[in-house]
Amino acid sequence: MGIDVNVQPGHGKAGRQPTRQFLDTLSGHDDPGMFGRMFPALEPLAVDDGPLHALADAMKDLTPDAAAGDNPNVPAGFTYLGQFVDHDITLDLTSFGDKESDPTAVQNFRTPALDLDCLYGLGPDGSRHLYARNSAGDSGKTPGPKFLIGKTVNVPLGGVTGDHRNDLPRSPEGFALIGDHRNDENLLVAQTHVAMLKFHNKVCDQLAVSGKPPGEIFEEARRIVTWHYQWMVLHDFVERLTEKGLVAKILEQGRRFYRFKKTPYMPVEFSAAVYRLGHSMVREVYSHNSIFTPGGVVPGTLDLLFRFTGLSGGIIGDLAPNPIQPPLPLPVLSSNWIIDWRRFYEILPSNPSGVPLNLSRKIDPFVVPQLHTLPGDGGSLPFRNLKRGVLLGLPSGQDVARAMKIKNPLTPTEISKGTDGAVARTHGLHEHTPLWYYILKEAEQRGGGQRLGPVGATLLAEVFVGLVHGDHQSYLWLKGKSWKPTLPSKVPGEFTMADLLRFVGDISPIDGISTV
Repeated sequence: MGIDVNVQPGHGKAGRQPTRQFLDTLSGHDDPGMFGRMFPALEPLAVDDGPLHALADAMKDLTPDAAAGDNPNVPAGFTYLGQFVDHDITLDLTSFGDKESDPTAVQNFRTPALDLDCLYGLGPDGSRHLYARNSAGDSGKTPGPKFLIGKTVNVPLGGVTGDHRNDLPRSPEGFALIGDHRNDENLLVAQTHVAMLKFHNKVCDQLAVSGKPPGEIFEEARRIVTWHYQWMVLHDFVERLTEKGLVAKILEQGRRFYRFKKTPYMPVEFSAAVYRLGHSMVREVYSHNSIFTPGGVVPGTLDLLFRFTGLSGGIIGDLAPNPIQPPLPLPVLSSNWIIDWRRFYEILPSNPSGVPLNLSRKIDPFVVPQLHTLPGDGGSLPFRNLKRGVLLGLPSGQDVARAMKIKNPLTPTEISKGTDGAVARTHGLHEHTPLWYYILKEAEQRGGGQRLGPVGATLLAEVFVGLVHGDHQSYLWLKGKSWKPTLPSKVPGEFTMADLLRFVGDISPIDGISTV
């Protein structure tokens, strides 16, 4: 039976889930299917619920607004880019029949890949509800190469006027018409998805201007967008969380721990531990735009960022009152919630006065209070993560470090530091430490909370390099590690998320700022 431990009530699932029963049958680095283990020979760490609850409670950030807990190297947008990437690599588009006949995803499954299936779905033919009508020569009867973009609705608060296309496209009842419904879970991942839709559309426009035949625009645009996205994830996202040059080192020396013969898989040490680092990066309050900001009309709280969505909140399409009665429910996103990207990425060398740059919280064992009391009786997210590790049979952080031959692993004394470490020590978890907690403690002790330590950094980077290299349509497979991005960028031959947003141009629509 599958293990159902959702990150967030209302988050939804993209398909099949790994089970302990199946994972325990694995013995090596063959191609296991959709799910597998990087360290199948290591013993699982068994911990009772009592110590897990105590450790989870000790992981509460008691000063969530203190600047000392901010990470100066990671703007807050990367927290939600990371969530977008997570949805991309875990999306399971396998048919219902195949899921029923192959519940452990050994034979029929979508290979984990950074291929933007969450954006493109099955393409204009298989997912035509995602695409705008083609007006060139066929009376608009077929889908064209560009995505639909949803309109927002103006409300009195904030005084935003004009027509804006800055929402996800939606069904008559408010469901997002996108390749992965989970990207409508919170407003920041939703606005990231909108930016990606616009990125593709902008590339389509450039190809049309260059004279590319209409029938070839979609495939070429998808290749350009996907390759730049893959490069950006490896070099702007992964290396920002680890260290500059680590991806190049792995590409040169090879992957040592995330290995497969032909087909990439999703390792549970990554999905249930390493990549859950993002939960420690979440803020409780953001400066979202000039309206929803600390000191403005209303602070941009985490709670509000969930409420102004279709999956977790009150965007319900035609079911909303007519005329609308803001703030909620609404038929579509209200224009006063359109994001100002200057507040989430380093779009400018420095922001003007009154436009603060949100920083992510440090990568450390502390998680903001709101994630300790999830809505809908969802309980504590840290406890859920710790419990999931036990249910999936994850090994201890110490065993993984030994298997990796880390020269200077965390000591019990280091793990015991701080109020959280004291609780870990009380329950013996400073010597046999849950892998997720070990990864966060290692980042705190070895990376100063600004980047991952040696175990976390190596595993994070190896998995992402492997996922890209294992995709036979990726730039690494078709062109090799020497390929460089070609779209306009601040540094020629590179491509960052800030470059992507500058290329798209809608930096802060409600302020009338398109380009910078």
